Amino acid sequence: MMGFLSTLKYRRPAYVNKKQFLSSRQESESSDASLKSGQLGSSSGIPEALTFDRIISGGTCPPCTVRDFMNYLLYIEHSAENLQFFLWYRDYTKRFDEADTLDAKLSPEWTQAMEDESTVKIRKDAVEKMRREPKAVSIFKGTDFEKGAVDVVIENGDPFLTPPSTPNTKIAPSLLSGSQASSYRSQSRDAFSAASATQPFTIQPFRAEIDRVIATYIAEDAPRQLNLSSREQKGVIQALAYTTHPSAFRTIARSIEATLRRQAHPNFIRWTICNGNPARVTFALSLGVGTILSATAGAIVLTLSSAARGWRALFAIGWVLGIATLIAARKGMCVVLHGLHHRQVRPWELFFDSATSLCDESESEPELGGQRGSRDAKGNNNNNNSFDSFGSDSNSYEDEPWVVRYERRGLLRKVFDREVWIREPALRRIQDVIFVQALLGALVGAGLLTGVFVSLPAGRFF
Repeated sequence: MMGFLSTLKYRRPAYVNKKQFLSSRQESESSDASLKSGQLGSSSGIPEALTFDRIISGGTCPPCTVRDFMNYLLYIEHSAENLQFFLWYRDYTKRFDEADTLDAKLSPEWTQAMEDESTVKIRKDAVEKMRREPKAVSIFKGTDFEKGAVDVVIENGDPFLTPPSTPNTKIAPSLLSGSQASSYRSQSRDAFSAASATQPFTIQPFRAEIDRVIATYIAEDAPRQLNLSSREQKGVIQALAYTTHPSAFRTIARSIEATLRRQAHPNFIRWTICNGNPARVTFALSLGVGTILSATAGAIVLTLSSAARGWRALFAIGWVLGIATLIAARKGMCVVLHGLHHRQVRPWELFFDSATSLCDESESEPELGGQRGSRDAKGNNNNNNSFDSFGSDSNSYEDEPWVVRYERRGLLRKVFDREVWIREPALRRIQDVIFVQALLGALVGAGLLTGVFVSLPAGRFF
């Protein structure tokens, strides 16, 4: 009984605002336990079966797989670069540790002491820059920000830039064309110069791949630039000028992982609980409100008439249906879809991304496919382009064919878009709990309304 009651107290993971999280990330990272679990105190609505580690390791079913997580970051949160870099870094660390070559000794570990020394140097350079530019100091003079002026100069990067997708880590850097390798090397050299770092030894292991990482994720105006502050950016470039050891990424890797675990992951679970698209949820909200108003109008008419009071209790059925539909829709769920344990397909899953499939929808019903490749009979996406670790393009998708086609789709058609089975048991259990909560809330609300109307004396106006 206690277990049932505790289940009914379930609350979806609270929405974590990206900007607020980034501004307070350093404070939130003080709790190592929450980082490992993939949860925040405010995101306790994530069951053990849907933790960050479980999703990344491939232990979940659609729509909660790492592919679905990547699509969410790409199309909804616009921060796919974080997961792309995280997956690359994890793979790179494994490959570096397994590399049994003599040149590995040329890339020693970047220790914490070295990192602290680099941070001090960056701060000193910022102070010198302010001294050379007295106008910058005068802006803060006499204000509460005077003491923090150095930090303002250091943290002058835009923390909300949105980077693109990742290249394929299975493609060895040595297989790059000469012009590509030269371009990445040139961009990385520019980054080292901008950070006042010494140009590195090119004979270090994985140096070509590191040049590509810098050009893709770290350099200014990189196509998939990570949300790094100026201090973080300069710090990692200083480290990479010294070594290609994975420890050179220690600070930013920890920062990116914290963002994924504590901000993106809870929001992804919250979003996945919704089984309908915005048009369907809006339709469900309208239907719930309309049902409640209709039942109430009917009860008012009977109250004003000379009919027996007992007939007014019949409208409790309408109130239960309307309130339950309204409560569920407020949480992004359609009760009809839930009854079937279905969800509507996402817009990017509706169309192929190949020339042969871009046919008129009136000619043939498009298969259920992903924007970056089709899905097989089991619903798995067969294309891994969004998991590429490197690329010269950004993660933008506005020019993809499905965007225009979906915008042209009629409102009624969006409301009744195709549905697929929800295969993840943990997600179905969460939706079951939310439905029961909505039903109990409806019973209470309908009971109160029924009691009020039944207790009123008949108006006998007709």
